[in-house]
Amino acid sequence: MQLETKRLIIREPRKDDWKDLMEGAGEYDVSKMLSTVPYPYTKKDAQEYIKKINKSWKQKIKNELEFFIELKSEKKVIGAIGIYKIDTYSQNGTTGSWINKKYWRKGYITEAKIALNDYAFNKLKFIRLNSTVATNNKASNATQLKMGYKLEGIQRKIKRCKANGKFHDQNIYGLLKKDWKKARTKILIK
Repeated sequence: MQLETKRLIIREPRKDDWKDLMEGAGEYDVSKMLSTVPYPYTKKDAQEYIKKINKSWKQKIKNELEFFIELKSEKKVIGAIGIYKIDTYSQNGTTGSWINKKYWRKGYITEAKIALNDYAFNKLKFIRLNSTVATNNKASNATQLKMGYKLEGIQRKIKRCKANGKFHDQNIYGLLKKDWKKARTKILIK
């Protein structure tokens, strides 16, 4: 399965993506914002992660959908995005993403998130998406607000980062389908 935007292919991982994954997630400025990514990030880490994701894609009932973000012009994986903690009965899930530092501030996460939100609300029929972001991750917090997410609270010292062992506070965001429709229009107008 894959989603496609003007510049991106948002798709299931392939075994040979490990080099791109290692380059992107292996950058300390990326891994220090992610709770589950060790630093340094090795070939073995990348290959095991791809195996884990591919296994979850094969499950009949999916608790998560994780995609790799491929930049069409370079045929290169530059990040990942997904929906986790999927609750089909309550029609919601939690989104998360990261991008290779070389590709920061180019709008790729916004582009990927638009596609993922559309998929969640239109195909999966979700009524809500959640997102949690480290309070010190300014860019990601700004992206949530731009996408129409509302800040609903802060969890103190909730996540420990594998890259540096530090505990992070995180902001809790929520996005309702009706709010996404309004936000999406504003994003596309700019």
